[in-house]
Amino acid sequence: MSQGTNKLERLDAIRGHLYTHGPSTIQALADATGASLATVRRDLQVLEEQGVIDRAHGGARIAQGSSIEVAFGERENQNLPAKRALAAAAYERLKPHATVFLDAGTTVRQLAKLLRINPMPMTVFTNGLLVAQELLDVPKLRVVVIGGQLRNENASLVGPEAEAMLERLWFDQLFLGVGAVGPDAMIYSVDSAEASLNTRMLKRSREHFIMADSSKFGVMSTYAVAPLSPSGHILTDRGLKTDWQQRLRDIGAPLTLVDVPASAV
Repeated sequence: MSQGTNKLERLDAIRGHLYTHGPSTIQALADATGASLATVRRDLQVLEEQGVIDRAHGGARIAQGSSIEVAFGERENQNLPAKRALAAAAYERLKPHATVFLDAGTTVRQLAKLLRINPMPMTVFTNGLLVAQELLDVPKLRVVVIGGQLRNENASLVGPEAEAMLERLWFDQLFLGVGAVGPDAMIYSVDSAEASLNTRMLKRSREHFIMADSSKFGVMSTYAVAPLSPSGHILTDRGLKTDWQQRLRDIGAPLTLVDVPASAV
């Protein structure tokens, strides 16, 4: 990136670098943007005032949000580079001015983080309290949280009230993170209420994006959600085994394989 890059482009580049590479030094950000150390420091001040980044130890990182995040940190950090890569691929498929449903999964939460730092005009529905928290006070977004019973394990809202609300709604796009894709090519969940709500989400959306890193394929869980089908676009990483790639082609499910940057590991 040249020294002549304007401020908005630099801010976008800094956000993107911190999202992809994690906490970075000021020198690394200067190298990534082609700007001077003094310019990067001024840019970081702007991003810190906007609440986008936290500064510490001669560098910066994407802002961490509230302490609620700590309770889910271990699960969220599993395969985090792959989740971020999937989120970046999903972000490219978001359509401005669309009505979008983001589920409560940790991979989809990474998509919400991207949307927070690079917002676009749209209406976002979610059953995830942490997803909604990521999108709190983000310009251009209208955020709606559906009601229901709180599921403590992932701070999601599920149950009959949530399902009844979905029956009155229709979504242009659904981004669904899944815990398991069984050997029978069926999506599974560990929770019956979550599985039931996910099934309803799929029925109430025109375009489906199933976000699952390659470790989720061939894994069984207890409650069936829905079979993979030609109507569901699969976003996963290139670690997916070739036999699964062929199986998805046989099913007719659109498949996108994303690269996981080694520098993000």
